[in-house]
Parts: sequence; structure tokens; C-alpha cells
Amino acid sequence: MKKLILAFTLAATPALAASGPFFSLGNTDFIVTLAFLLFIAVLFYFKVPGMIGGMLDKRADDIKSELDEARALREEAQTVLASYERKQREVQEQAERIVAHAREEAKLAAEAAKKDLEASIKRRMAAAEDQIASAEASAVKEVRDTAVNVAVAAAAEVVAKQMTAAEGNALIDAAIKDVSAKLH
Repeated sequence: MKKLILAFTLAATPALAASGPFFSLGNTDFIVTLAFLLFIAVLFYFKVPGMIGGMLDKRADDIKSELDEARALREEAQTVLASYERKQREVQEQAERIVAHAREEAKLAAEAAKKDLEASIKRRMAAAEDQIASAEASAVKEVRDTAVNVAVAAAAEVVAKQMTAAEGNALIDAAIKDVSAKLH
């Protein structure tokens, strides 16, 4: 490396552009060249290129460790993502099972409600039929009672028109005797 620097220094040849003798302290080009060479020597004496190389190596190692850490984090993130995707699928399947179960229960509940409604309708129809039969029986009884009352009134009127007072009194006396005989 030293040879390369020396070759570049001599190849630049700023000394060739100066007038007068090159190796004199009055020549600024010579002084600049000496200062540059002295600066390069000081850098090599204090091992600055080694320190710079060490710093660059350290920086490369830091970058490498950060890349390794990033890879590890990426793999961990992929593992976590796969786990969450698996959990999501499981939850989705469970939700589908719950929905299917709820639909089945709703269907069964609807069928049970339909059966209960049919039974309730049958009970109400039976109760209505019983009420109708009862009302019909009551109406028939009322009609019979009315018919009996009308028949009795008509018979009483017919008998009253055809019978004389003496015959009526005789019938009443006979009825009283008949009742008293049956009672004693």
C-alpha cells in the first residue's frame, strides 16, 4: 500500500510544474509534498488505516448481526402469522359449526312451535265445539221450554173455551184428591 501511495505521489508530479530546483525549502511544491508524505507517515504510525479497517469490520459485523436478527424476527413473525391464520381457521370453523347448530335448533324450535300451535288450535277448536254444543243444547232446551209453555197455554186456552165452569171445578177437585192420595 505504501508503494502505491508513493507511486501516485510521484505520478502527480506537481514538482515538475514548479520553476527552480525542486529539492529546496524555498519551493512550495516541495514543502507541500513533504507535508503530505509526513501526514501519510503519521497516519501509518498511529495505525489509522488499521483503525479505519477495524471500524469498517466492526460496522460490517454489526450490520451482519442486525441482518441475522432481522431474519430471526422475520421467521418468528412468519411463525406467529401461521399460528394466527391457523387459529383464525379454527375460529371460522367453530363459528360455522355454531351457526349450523343454531340453525338446526331454530328449525327444531320452529317445528315444536308449529306442533304446539296445532295442538293449541285443536284444543281451542274442541273448546269452541263444546261451547257450540252447549249453546245448541241450551237453545234446544229454551225452544222446548217455550214450546211447552206455548202448548200449555194453547191447551189451557182450548180447554178453557171448551170446558164449562162446573166441569173445571170437577177436574180441579179430582186433581186435588189425586194429589192427596199420592202424597199420603
